[in-house]
Amino acid sequence: MGKEEGILKEEPSPQVELREITMENFRECIKLEVAEDQRGFVASNMYSLAEAKANGISNPLAIYAGDTMVGFIMYCMDRESGSGYIDRLMVADGQQGKGYGRAAMEIVVERLKNTPGCRRIQTSFDPDNTVADGLYHSLGFRRNGDVVDGETVVILDLQRERRPRR
Repeated sequence: MGKEEGILKEEPSPQVELREITMENFRECIKLEVAEDQRGFVASNMYSLAEAKANGISNPLAIYAGDTMVGFIMYCMDRESGSGYIDRLMVADGQQGKGYGRAAMEIVVERLKNTPGCRRIQTSFDPDNTVADGLYHSLGFRRNGDVVDGETVVILDLQRERRPRR
């Protein structure tokens, strides 16, 4: 956030592009790591790619700023429940604090919003990860009281967002 005359305002998100993981960028993707003090907060990209292959429904994507891979995001849609899930978000050590995670989240949220039948988007985070908590809250996600595998669950209710304002 920028500060102008005592007023905090959102900085525009940097331009990022989400790209498929291919044989050309696979090795680069699995080498990306978060800062050492965050390693307990997110699964490795190798684990995430294996999970996506095994479950057959997740969309693992590399986050690029220009020609540089800066992170990884993975999401899926459960049409039966009407829920989109953002399973992973990681921004590489040395690339954090530049808005890349926010920009990638905004793209995925928009994709899920435009998916027919998507009524809510869910993600979760380690309760000690205050950066993730702040990011998700700033994007409109709210805690629903659930904890899954030790992680705090947050929901973006798209039905509430789509209701006309009076």
